[in-house]
Amino acid sequence: MRLFSQLRHFFLREWRRYLGAVSLLVIIALLQLIPPKLVGVIVDGVAQQRMTSATLLMWIGLMLLAALITYLLRYVWRILLFGASYQLAVELREDFYRQLSRQHPAFYLRHRTGDLIARATNDVDRVVFAAGEGVLTLVDSLVMGIMVLLVMSTSISWQLTLLALLPMPIMAVIIHRYGEQLHQRFKTAQAAFSSLNDQVQESLSSIRMIKAFGLEEHQSKKFTAIAGDTGAKNMRVAQIDARFDPTIYLAVGLSNLLAMGGGSWMVWRGILSLGQLTSFIMYLGLMIWPMLALAWMFNIVERGSAAWTRIQALLAEVPTVVDGFVTVPQGRGLLQIAVRQFSYPGSRQTALLHLIVDLKPGQMLGLCGPTGSGKSTLLSLIQRHFDIEQGEIRFHGKSLTLFRLDSWRSRLAVVNQTPFLFSDTVANNIALGRPGASREEIEQAARLASVHDDILHLPQGYETQVGERGVMMSGGQKQRISIARALLLNAEILILDDALSAVDGRTEHQILHNLRRWGCGKTLIISAHRLSALVEANETLVLKMGAVEQRGTHSQLIQRPGWYQDMYRYQQLEAALEDEDHEVPYCG
Repeated sequence: MRLFSQLRHFFLREWRRYLGAVSLLVIIALLQLIPPKLVGVIVDGVAQQRMTSATLLMWIGLMLLAALITYLLRYVWRILLFGASYQLAVELREDFYRQLSRQHPAFYLRHRTGDLIARATNDVDRVVFAAGEGVLTLVDSLVMGIMVLLVMSTSISWQLTLLALLPMPIMAVIIHRYGEQLHQRFKTAQAAFSSLNDQVQESLSSIRMIKAFGLEEHQSKKFTAIAGDTGAKNMRVAQIDARFDPTIYLAVGLSNLLAMGGGSWMVWRGILSLGQLTSFIMYLGLMIWPMLALAWMFNIVERGSAAWTRIQALLAEVPTVVDGFVTVPQGRGLLQIAVRQFSYPGSRQTALLHLIVDLKPGQMLGLCGPTGSGKSTLLSLIQRHFDIEQGEIRFHGKSLTLFRLDSWRSRLAVVNQTPFLFSDTVANNIALGRPGASREEIEQAARLASVHDDILHLPQGYETQVGERGVMMSGGQKQRISIARALLLNAEILILDDALSAVDGRTEHQILHNLRRWGCGKTLIISAHRLSALVEANETLVLKMGAVEQRGTHSQLIQRPGWYQDMYRYQQLEAALEDEDHEVPYCG
């Protein structure tokens, strides 16, 4: 029952719908009391031979009319009640998505995709079901049960009513215990379902790799084990679930037995008429639904409460990066980076150390170094995926922590190491950041990214569906489409995080040439392993273990002994060997 208290803000806001539904339920309950009463009157009238055919038809017609009105009213209250609960589903999912969009990489290190999907779908459905069907069964069972009890005790016999209800308190205590057990077991089962969802999502996302390594059988066994564990936990829920109905039917059976025994004795003694006993038994039959509904309501609400706990635990997480309150000033500005020390949350290892650089508008900054040297970390800090405790990054002379995140990130266009394409057309993928862009603007961005000709060779050109995660495209094509997407934004600062690794040297040279021509006056930050991408940089930082080992222009760095010079010579030698391989045919 905790869930109703947790959702009281929603019930108070939607009180008109719920009040209307409850009012109709009360009217329906009153209408359902009519048939048993009329049946008792008919039985006594027929037994005493004082009922005419016209009177009998009138009573039967009245019962049919009550049934018809009940049917119509049930249709109306379902629209009112479930319309409100479906609105709750929309709001919960909007809150959930808004919360996910506000979170930063540290959040996604703690939560897996399958678990998040399970909470946004299965858990929300459980809460909504409790807010709709749960409220219905609670009100229906209480209203119907109380009215039937009042009629039984006031119009027939309160002594017989008390006798028939003796098993009910025992049933209520047992059902309450079942509810507590169900809450814990269902919470565990939902966590297992999240793990199963994780496994499915990972398997489908990596299906190509699984097939390439011949791991189908291994993954199948792994999935079977997780599915078996999930099934076992759901079976434990079902074991509690299965106890509700037998307990209720046993209690109702005992009530009927007591009512028949006590009622027969009262008829024999002349305290009740046969028609009154018939009406009493029919009213007692109406008590079966409230008892079943009450147990079902406990079941629904406990499941919803467990799901609500999981949803609220996620919604309550505060983003690690706090949004600012200042809009980024208009116009180009100086980007000042001063990182004394930075470590990822929960890690003691230093990711960046003593890194200071100023980047003027229109300049190009190159970043290179061994794998794990801190290049992507620096780019993440510039995008404010994490905040720096020792040091700061400033733009227009103000710390990035003061700026609103949406305002700051609107000044950036980013192409990450691993390009992501949505299951949509090529044109819509390029226009992701500017949905209203014209076809001419889209094609111009594609030309700058040297992917226009490739797109024209696709079956439907720019209207070609790229498939899920761009499965129809090569790695180089995906990178260049991602670059075109970033260029279409026409942002002040363009960040390329090793975004040219999947293209050949000639295409890389063409793209960089186009970027310098396009980016006149715009700031460009390029992280690359292939040093030819950094030839035109105003300054290049060589990072190692998070610290700046060397810095300077390309011409300066190739003259100094160190990682940059060694890597440049190695890459030059590698390129020369590749040219020789192309020139001399291999004869075996």
